[in-house]
Amino acid sequence: MISVKDMRRVFNQVSAGILVNAVYEMRNYPIVLLNTVLSPLSFLILIVFVSRGALIQDAIVGGFIMSMFSNGIALQADLSHLKNDFKLQDMIVSSPASAASYVTGMALSEVVYSSPALFVLALLALFFIHTSILSIIVLLAVLLTVFLTSVALGFTLATFSSDIVQSFAFSRLISTLFSTLPPVYYPITFIPLPYRYLAYLSPTTYAAQIAQNAINGYATSIPDMAFDWAILLVVTLLLIIVAWKKARWRED
Repeated sequence: MISVKDMRRVFNQVSAGILVNAVYEMRNYPIVLLNTVLSPLSFLILIVFVSRGALIQDAIVGGFIMSMFSNGIALQADLSHLKNDFKLQDMIVSSPASAASYVTGMALSEVVYSSPALFVLALLALFFIHTSILSIIVLLAVLLTVFLTSVALGFTLATFSSDIVQSFAFSRLISTLFSTLPPVYYPITFIPLPYRYLAYLSPTTYAAQIAQNAINGYATSIPDMAFDWAILLVVTLLLIIVAWKKARWRED
């Protein structure tokens, strides 16, 4: 049974991750706040202009998905930077702190770091998306699953990366492949059929289909929705298992 002392220690470890990796940078370098807002909103604005406003709800949902996925992948570059440049992972390994509390604190710091973008998207959703409580719950569940997927992937890659330049290259490549190229900001039916199959290689495609259906009520059958959820959850579970079993947390 976990004691109050252990819970307090874990809370302090998680809080330290948030303070070091998010609050410190946001407070001392406010320009980063502008960057986190512009990244998801730039695609949203483009889609809204091209569709003449018809896809604004899909674009807002896409902004949420891109933000949450990018948060987890950004974890990869930050962990790699702290591991290779400051040897923080070596210090954590030799301390009472666990890998779980360390990664949890760093992952939550990425959400705090992107809070300005999430706040703007929430305001837009408040004005342009009028849906049920159940649909909002489905959207939140999708965003949480996407975040867990990207955190597991980012943590695994961070433990293998040996250089910060390599980490940033991985981060940009994965973000583009999983949140920019797939139909996250618009329905998959906008992609011509021969190329549509490529989009299904990304788990964010299934996440977007579930979220778009929940918000807009597209005509999607229950078996199709169940299939999308199954793919998304299986991919997330597999990545978590890989992160748990294969990540190089401790040098042998």
